[in-house]
Amino acid sequence: MKNIITQFSRIFVGILFIISGLIKLNDPLGFSYKLAEYFSEPVFNMSFLEPFALALALFLVTVEVVLGVMLLIGYKSKFTIWSLLLLIVFFTFLTFYSAYFDVVKDCGCFGDALHLTPWQSFTKDVVLLFFILILFYNKKLVKPLFGNTTQNILAFASIAACAFMGYWVLNHLPFIDFRPFKVGNNIQKGMRIPDGAPKSVVEMVFIYKVNGVDKEFTEKDLMNIPAGATFVDRKDKVITEGYVPPIHDFAMAKDGSDYKDEFLQEPKVVMIVAYDLIHADKAGLLKLEKLNLDAKAKGYKVIGMTASTPEDIAKTNKQFGYTFDFYFCDAIPLKTIERANPSIVILNHGTILQKVHYNDIQDLKL
Repeated sequence: MKNIITQFSRIFVGILFIISGLIKLNDPLGFSYKLAEYFSEPVFNMSFLEPFALALALFLVTVEVVLGVMLLIGYKSKFTIWSLLLLIVFFTFLTFYSAYFDVVKDCGCFGDALHLTPWQSFTKDVVLLFFILILFYNKKLVKPLFGNTTQNILAFASIAACAFMGYWVLNHLPFIDFRPFKVGNNIQKGMRIPDGAPKSVVEMVFIYKVNGVDKEFTEKDLMNIPAGATFVDRKDKVITEGYVPPIHDFAMAKDGSDYKDEFLQEPKVVMIVAYDLIHADKAGLLKLEKLNLDAKAKGYKVIGMTASTPEDIAKTNKQFGYTFDFYFCDAIPLKTIERANPSIVILNHGTILQKVHYNDIQDLKL
């Protein structure tokens, strides 16, 4: 019976680590954004690590996949199980911290393929910890499946496969797009809130300085604010989260007006997405004006989308000689549309027909 439980744990943990790692390796930039969120000031205040978020993301997901493979084939079982134990203890701490303090809404454990609440993520890690502890106390029962040469080949092949996959998706597109802006989706439909969908319950909280100390008061407490207290700020506290559509905070703003309703009705639109013009790939930026001219010659309306400042837009336009206009949208939805900076999206009445990385502009079908 002990051997059956151990082998089940081995298969369950190994497969789950491989699946979780591959989903994140399919979109390492997305996972790096999640790590940067953990490194940010409101969470762990380790902003010095933010520039290394992508490298750490690639390392962690590769380790996750390779350890899963090593466990399944029984390669260096003592090292593998110790590594899995340390990794799951670390992940369990992260998910508990984000759940208890409500600082990171989605751990990114399964990327955009499956969104888990913080407490669901913590529960998942506790379950994994339970099965890894079974493996830890029964290490001798985890035997290799093949001879040493075959074991070595399989282990190093998994590392090479992860390296190739990481390189490919960073320089092209994810193999599978799990995001709400994937090809075939309609942006207007993604923004709609269904009739009868639950609405958020929000409580207004007022902050007053009382005897030099900031204190919070709800609406029902306003009559009890001490004399001499001075107003500092007001914030909204979400009591119950309502329905949030897959696509939200999406805008096409310019000069104080939002043009998304107009552009999303157009039959032929080329949307150039560069959420950060200053840090965008220069080789990619150099290709955009030719694309603009070719697309306009074929009857397309060409627009740029960015979260950059007007000053950065003006600087970029001057440097690259762009003759198309940029419209503002928050960086988060722009990063969700496509990870590449810049990238190109073809729209037909708001439906996404094609998306390409700046390295693959030649593949566009205009």
